[in-house]
Amino acid sequence: MLIVYDSRTGNVRRFVARLDRRAIPVAEAGELQEPFVLVTYTTGFGQVPDSTARFLLQNGHRLAGVAASGNRNWGDGFAKAADRVGAQYRVPVLGRFELSGTSKEAAQFLQELDQLAVAADVPGVQRNKA
Repeated sequence: MLIVYDSRTGNVRRFVARLDRRAIPVAEAGELQEPFVLVTYTTGFGQVPDSTARFLLQNGHRLAGVAASGNRNWGDGFAKAADRVGAQYRVPVLGRFELSGTSKEAAQFLQELDQLAVAADVPGVQRNKA
C-alpha cells in the first residue's frame, strides 16, 4: 500500500525511509488514484499541519490509515495529529512515534500496515496462510 508522508524537519522522512516501502511526500502526491496510508508530523499543541490538511481535502476519500510523529515533551499533544486525522476521516491510527521513531516502532507500523492492506484486499499484498 502506498505511503504518503509530510515531514517538516526530516523526522518523518527518516522514519518512512527506514520502512523500505513505496512512499511519496505530500508535496509531490497530487490527486491519488489508489488507497494510501498517511504518515505526518504534529505541529503546535497537537494540530494537523496545514500542508497535510490541504492534501487530505483532495485525497481524504482514499485514506486508509494514519500515523504521526511527535515529541513526548508535549504530553497529551504527543502525535495528536494521528488522532485528529483518524477521527475526522474515520480511519485507524497505525502508530505514533517520537521524532524519527525507533526500529521497534517502524516494525510495529509495518505490521499494522500489512494487516490493513490484507483487510482491505490490496492487490500484491502477501496473505498469511492458516
